[in-house]
Amino acid sequence: MLVVSLGGSPAQRSRSNLLLERSRGWLQRQGVEVVEYRVTDFPAEVLLHARFDSPHVADLRAQVANADGLLVATPVYKASFSGALKTVLDLLPERALENKVVLPLSTGGSKAHLLAVDYALRPVLSALKAEEVLQGVFADDSQIAYGENGAPARYEMALLERLEEALQQFHQALVRRPKVLDKNLLATARWSV
Repeated sequence: MLVVSLGGSPAQRSRSNLLLERSRGWLQRQGVEVVEYRVTDFPAEVLLHARFDSPHVADLRAQVANADGLLVATPVYKASFSGALKTVLDLLPERALENKVVLPLSTGGSKAHLLAVDYALRPVLSALKAEEVLQGVFADDSQIAYGENGAPARYEMALLERLEEALQQFHQALVRRPKVLDKNLLATARWSV
């Protein structure tokens, strides 16, 4: 199984990236291959000018095409997901998430941003034809503390329980996901009557 992990925070130090890192580790322990991207991996010029022909974009598109699922994390700004993440998602083909399972993760300053994923990000993921967008996990800033001087981040126990439950559902959805048949299968099949 292959999952693409997409971090939507333009900041190097980000609670949403911490959620994503923890999730990647959990999936890797289950034997899932995870390929990581962050919006900061893409040169600003590529994003600002929608350079579909950029090697960075071509690599992302190829990985998403081969993936079984997408793990996407974003901070919530002004009741919506990150604009940089929207710009990256806009560079994907119209049906990029067809036959894919998606688990959205988000962080925000307060619980008032809890529904931002449902009202802002979910419609974009659906427009990309995601097969299944699971119930996301939201964490407010009080639930994740940065580790200082090399110490690991600290997470509120209730958040960790919700995250693990969501990851288990994501993994189960990946396992039960029907395998897409090769479009050339019928053309190369031998028929007998």
